[in-house]
Amino acid sequence: MASGFAKPITIKEAIDKIVAREYLIPAIQRKFVWSSYQIEVLFDSIMRGYPINSFMFWEINTNELKNTFKFYQFLTEYRQFFKEDNIDIDTKGNKDFYAIIDGQQRLTSLYIGLKGSYAYKMPRKWWRDDEECLPTRKLYLNLKSPVRDCESSMKYDFKFLTDEESKYEDEYTKWYQVNEILRWNDRTEFRKYLKSDPLLSSNDFAYDTIYTLRDRIFEDELINYYLEDKQDIDQVLEIFIRTNSGGEPLSFSNLLMSYTTANWTVRDARKSFSDLIKQVYSIGKPNFIINADLILKICLVLFKDNIKFQVKNFDHPSVAKIEQNWDDISKAIVEAFKLIESWGFNDSNFRAKNAIIPIVYFIYHNNLKDVINNKAKFNEVKSIIRQWLCLSLLKGVFGGQPDNVLNKIRKVLEKHKGDCVFPLDEIKDTFKEDAVKNLSFSEEFIDGLLTTQKDQANCYTILALIYTHLNFNQEFHKDHLHPFSFFDKLEQGTMSDEEYAFYKNPLNYNSILNLQLLNSSLNESKLDTPLIQWVKEKNIDLDTQLIPKNVSLDITNFKDFITERRKMLKQRLLSIVGKDTTIQQ
Repeated sequence: MASGFAKPITIKEAIDKIVAREYLIPAIQRKFVWSSYQIEVLFDSIMRGYPINSFMFWEINTNELKNTFKFYQFLTEYRQFFKEDNIDIDTKGNKDFYAIIDGQQRLTSLYIGLKGSYAYKMPRKWWRDDEECLPTRKLYLNLKSPVRDCESSMKYDFKFLTDEESKYEDEYTKWYQVNEILRWNDRTEFRKYLKSDPLLSSNDFAYDTIYTLRDRIFEDELINYYLEDKQDIDQVLEIFIRTNSGGEPLSFSNLLMSYTTANWTVRDARKSFSDLIKQVYSIGKPNFIINADLILKICLVLFKDNIKFQVKNFDHPSVAKIEQNWDDISKAIVEAFKLIESWGFNDSNFRAKNAIIPIVYFIYHNNLKDVINNKAKFNEVKSIIRQWLCLSLLKGVFGGQPDNVLNKIRKVLEKHKGDCVFPLDEIKDTFKEDAVKNLSFSEEFIDGLLTTQKDQANCYTILALIYTHLNFNQEFHKDHLHPFSFFDKLEQGTMSDEEYAFYKNPLNYNSILNLQLLNSSLNESKLDTPLIQWVKEKNIDLDTQLIPKNVSLDITNFKDFITERRKMLKQRLLSIVGKDTTIQQ
């Protein structure tokens, strides 16, 4: 048929077509991004008779498209981060089918709600692909009562629940697994079920609710769609961009990912990006988590003078260059994350992911991807990169909109392509007049850094900068100089109120002032050993560990120790980074 609106179909018919692989997702589509709450609201809207907007399907009826363009199956079991990618399907020789141009998020939501499951991360859990971190949940509907929260915009109480949660029942709650409604294709059998079920036959709300649910799925033709039959991928891509301006926002990175996917000729861009994200995730504890936005930005910085997310920067030659060099690009990214992981960084203390981009640029354009993590090579330049990274993270250089920062750093690095020099002094000089992005520290800023507590995200970064002279080819840990256990158990006894308050103040005993970096063997040997005893028994070099020499290390002199170490660390930081005079006075 010619392009235009087709006869609407029911939700059940749409689900059946998804199951039969008659509805597929084209490669230009982004990943499924709806939250579990958005799915619950969608089902509530359907139950209340609200319109769910029209869809657009693309009829695929030529062998050229079936043989050369990528298509994917719908997600059934969504697991946040770990299972967000659609499985591709070989359509060569297939019968004609339909690709979803507009409405993928809604159709996937219906499919997950009626046929699948949704797992999202529990709060305060590390990312792991298991039921403790991401319990599997299915969609349920409360048959006994509507939503009782007066602040909720929903009427019908749809919830994604675990098996255990679904068993809860009281006078207001009885959970019905929504996918059970698909059993009742036969209306006569469904009516028999309504009469035989004790709750449904005695509770008007329950009866009306499940009756409405079946009608909405089986009887009402709610899937109203426009059918596009043109077989021109460029024209369909243009339609995709226009139609996706509503609904779930199509960001520039979503759009650019669609362009990239559509224009790669040999590789599967979505799979390549997904595989790289998983490779990076295997690094660090907790594991590094990146996304396609970061990868696209890295590609721009590697090859383009203009690094903004703009369509013109992802023209055919640019996209082809990314595909041709993908092995080297992905290797450089992986090795960059391995490098910072070897310095003690992980996903918790490395928040500004854009800071990895100059490191990737340096590795890629100096062809160091196979050697940068060799512990016997390039240690001096790695030390300089680590120093730059710590400075940048502590000053928040990559906060806000980082394009201007990346552009300036890129121009400096570009002048040194191939000479394996990381020009820290030139980078510092480039930003020295910038009151916000300069890499120098004011005394007030340093005073603030020294109050940082052991468990704060930037604590390791500060210590890595202070102890920049150490050999980071070994693993280091944060450790208290005077043991934490002493202060934790300390009672006042004969101490004055002032002295006791000083000893019990975490700004003194749990801050940078009482912390050091130790390699694994020394850290395991120290444990709760008093500082003065540990230094003597292990013959510790006070200069290396930045421990004051001009004060007793006995715990009874803790106040003098903190005073002297504050002076030492302050001077240490000023000598490393220089004093910031741009915003003083």
